[in-house]
Amino acid sequence: MATIQELEKTATQIRRDILRMIHHSASGHPGGSLGCADIMTALYFEILDHNSGNFNMDGHNQDLFFLSNGHIAPVWYSVLARSGYFDINELGTLREIGTRLQGHPATEEGLQGIRIASGSLGQGLSIAAGAALTKKLNKDTKLVYSLHGDGELDEGQIWEAAMFAAHHKIDNLISMIDYNQKQIDGPTDKVMNLGNLKAKWEAFGWEVLEANGNDMQEVVAVLNLAKSKTGNQKPIVILMKTEMGMGVDFMMGTHKWHGVAPNDEQLEKALAQLEETLGDY
Repeated sequence: MATIQELEKTATQIRRDILRMIHHSASGHPGGSLGCADIMTALYFEILDHNSGNFNMDGHNQDLFFLSNGHIAPVWYSVLARSGYFDINELGTLREIGTRLQGHPATEEGLQGIRIASGSLGQGLSIAAGAALTKKLNKDTKLVYSLHGDGELDEGQIWEAAMFAAHHKIDNLISMIDYNQKQIDGPTDKVMNLGNLKAKWEAFGWEVLEANGNDMQEVVAVLNLAKSKTGNQKPIVILMKTEMGMGVDFMMGTHKWHGVAPNDEQLEKALAQLEETLGDY
């Protein structure tokens, strides 16, 4: 079991990885990746019951994770590499032609840790619900987790899946919303007002929890709380309030770093704000 301080140091290194990967490829999505570094670190280094040395597509007797907002692939790649799924030096191949680390997660190249292609927004909750239902039918007691962008909630398929999961009492499913209130075209309340998300998910029959997704102690606590509430006839959703670009002052507070790579000067300035804790790849 990792301490909160150890998890925070890991998340800082994950953020360095994200920036260096995207800078090298001159393409990618730093904003949401940086914002979700704490959540993804907590999942893979503390919460998930997973085995990087025994990865298979079925995931029997292991917890499963599905990234629905696949454009934040850099944070997932870093976390997977740092937790042993593949060599960390492969992080330097992000978005290169023919490599396993494509701009959105893909399965055809056999990258360890990834079970579905994602990034076509709105599909991940359907997949997670199906996987969780399959575990129940197979008497597999492990859990299924998924992560979604708040802008992604504009997609109608999300709400169809939400109804399906509640109707079928899929209570081994924990979904998380990266609730940064920003998407590629601007603030979510300007693009498509989401309204009262807590009330909305509750109306769809879900148990709703809330946390500061950039406070490691809160993230670990709410995920453990969610685990304790499984098996109670309801799927669970956590509204993780995050800041896009978290950890880099000039990337925070704006949607403009949703999908823009830093140049040389910006990378140097950003890395100066993030201590190298585990060693760069």
